[in-house]
Amino acid sequence: MRRRSFAKNSLEVELFPFLSILACTIGTLILLIIVLTTQLLKDERAITIIAKQETAGENQGKIPRYVECREDGVLLHPSQVFVPKSDINNRRSPLNQLIREVEKNKDKQYLIVVLRPQGIDVFQQVRDIVEKRGIDIGYEPIDEDWTLKIEELNNNEN
Repeated sequence: MRRRSFAKNSLEVELFPFLSILACTIGTLILLIIVLTTQLLKDERAITIIAKQETAGENQGKIPRYVECREDGVLLHPSQVFVPKSDINNRRSPLNQLIREVEKNKDKQYLIVVLRPQGIDVFQQVRDIVEKRGIDIGYEPIDEDWTLKIEELNNNEN
């Protein structure tokens, strides 16, 4: 009897193309993880406040004036003048000068108040003053540790 011989024609599988694609995918994922974690681990975040000029709305065509309410007082932008909490109701304070200026130009200007979490009491005081004078007001709450950038329009001053 004759023995059957089995052919040893086995298929060889090349894994090199698969492994190279896998290595590229892993490298891309590692790069993505590094980029995302470095952005998350930054100590400061910055926020830019931009007053949109919309075609419809109550403050259409008005120029925004910016005030930042903090725990210890008010910071006026872009001049960076600080008004302590104790001087908010003082008629000679820079804040009240700004409010009088906006009040004179109610049809051309309005106030945007940037609100920090610890500045809620200060915000209440500022809002009471502004609303008594009939000035349009908007507000934007931001986190305590964020850095504020004000985007100025070319024509935001008289």
